[in-house]
Order: sequence, then C-alpha cells, then structure tokens
Amino acid sequence: MLVDLARVAKPAGLDMSVVSMLPTEGLRYPEALREAGVTVRSLDLRSWWDPRGPRRLRRVVDELRPQVLHSHLKHADVVAGRVAMRTGIPQVSTLHVIEDDVAALGRLKRAIAMRSRRRTAAMTIAVSDAQRQWYLAMSGEDPRRVVTIRNGIPDPGPVAPAARAAVRAELGIRHDAVAAAMVAVMRPGKGHDVMLAAMAAVDPQVSIVLVGDGELMDAVVEGSRRHLGRVILTGFREDVARLLGGVDLVIHPSTADALPTALVHAAAAGLPVIASAVGGIPEIVTAESGILIGPGDAPALAAAINALAADPARRTRMGEAARRRFEERFTAQRWIAELRAIYETVIAR
Repeated sequence: MLVDLARVAKPAGLDMSVVSMLPTEGLRYPEALREAGVTVRSLDLRSWWDPRGPRRLRRVVDELRPQVLHSHLKHADVVAGRVAMRTGIPQVSTLHVIEDDVAALGRLKRAIAMRSRRRTAAMTIAVSDAQRQWYLAMSGEDPRRVVTIRNGIPDPGPVAPAARAAVRAELGIRHDAVAAAMVAVMRPGKGHDVMLAAMAAVDPQVSIVLVGDGELMDAVVEGSRRHLGRVILTGFREDVARLLGGVDLVIHPSTADALPTALVHAAAAGLPVIASAVGGIPEIVTAESGILIGPGDAPALAAAINALAADPARRTRMGEAARRRFEERFTAQRWIAELRAIYETVIAR
C-alpha cells in the first residue's frame, strides 16, 4: 500500500519518508519504496512493542522535521503518538483491520492503541464506512476525529490480448476456459476453506487460481489435491495486476475485511467479483459489479461461480460496472488528494 502511495505522492506535492519499526535489510518493499524516490529508515527494534521505539523515532523526527506523522497499525500508532505529544507534530493514524475476533492479549493491545489514538491522534482514518462505524462503537472516539478515506491504487490500464494469453499460458489455463482468481493471504478468516468446500459443486471446466501464501498454505495445498488440474496455486506474487489480466472473475469469500485491496485491483481490472457481504466489501462490490453472498456459504459461492461462468455477457456487464466504480472511488489520485486534504487540515489546526 505504501509503495502505491509513494508512486503518486510527489505529483501531489507530498515529500514522503517511511520509517519502519523493524529491520528492513533484504526485504523487497523497502527497495520498491526507494525505487519510487522515497527515503526509508528503520528503527531496528527487536519487536513492535520494543520500549526503545519512541526514543529512536524522536531522533529520526528531529532529523526529518516532518509536518505530519502518519502511523499505520496499532504498534506504530502508540510509538508515533508519544513522539507527537512531545514534539507538537500532528499525528494521523490509519486503521487497516476490523479487530472483532481477538483473544485476550489482542484485546489488550487493541485497547492500548485506542487509548493512545484518543490522546494523541489529530485525525484517525478508517478505510471504509463499515470500519469507521465499528471503530466509533468500539472506541468511544469523537466522530469528528474519525474520517473515511478509501485506499486507492494506480490504474493498471487495459490488458492487451497478447498479455492475457501469456498469463493464461504461464498458469496453464486453456484459452477457452473460465478462470476465477482468489487473491488473499492464507490465514484463518480469508475463506480458503469455503472455496475448497465449494469446489465439489463448481463446474469442472472452471479453473481456480489461488494467489498468495501464509500459515495455512500446507492445508490449502492438501485440500487442493482433491481437485487436481482445477486449482492452480501461484504462491506469493507481486504482479497481481498482471495476473488478474488473465482471468475472468475474482472470488473473495472472507469472513471479515475492512477494505480488501484485492477487490480494488479486481475493479481496476474490470472484473466481476463474488464476495462475502462483510465489512467494507459492499463498498467495493455492488449488485451491478458482482455477487454478494453470506460468509461461509460454500453452496452459494459455487452457485455464483457457475452462474457467471455460464454467462459471459453478464460477466462483461459486471466488469464494466466494476471499472466505472474504480474510476469513481478508488483511483490513487483520488486517494492522495483526500490524504493531502487531511494533512492540510491538521497542520492548519
């Protein structure tokens, strides 16, 4: 997300620097940020809750002298909040997840971060209206200090027929087959179990492409063996936009999501989506651009896949509606303009 932001920051008049809490050596994303012209520093902490964080960030802030500190995720919110209080630099925090189903330790960390934001954040950004409503109910924060700004992505542009053919050849998808992609980290709640449960009722001519990896990778690989030749696993990929150019629809049967970027990519690619009606997903996927189902409903997922696979005209109509929605709400230019407006507001205060 920060890499996408970096690519549009400079044209919008933003001088962006990134500070990682943990070491960055050997990681791809810090290099991608540097390639986009962004300076990347690391606090080199042992963990996200390392108590040396505020002191080390203060040294970086004294060097950079920023006008705004923008923190992402609760660990960074707490560290940046302490530095904001001591320096008077306004802090903006962006929420990225809806944390409902968490254990006792997770609830404690969530409470610490909420208390910190109430004390130190000039503005808290939710990435969807659903997340904003959840956060207000959970935190008791002043609604005037919590705004919705939906993340955007750079426009991938149209897909040439040759590029589409190349992706399908690479993945082993027949040129005349219908292919559905699921782009998600393989962890509980993302719906890979629902997808695998649905496969028994999905048309055998439909290929399912799973993009991503994670803690459930072994379980997904094992479950996919029952559907040899129908489920294609790519592992972690950075070329999601390119891969989506080779498929016909996207599925996302998660049980909770604030605003899944994978579905923004699907909209940008002009693809219809079948997804769970949870969190911020209905703010991306409408009745015109896709099919919303109940979370965990494998029969409904299978029925929706079969319906779109059998109706190319409907897929085309939905894909065109998805593309219009991307252009209206999810471009990187709209995203950066709204962020800059928030920065200007907190600076003026």
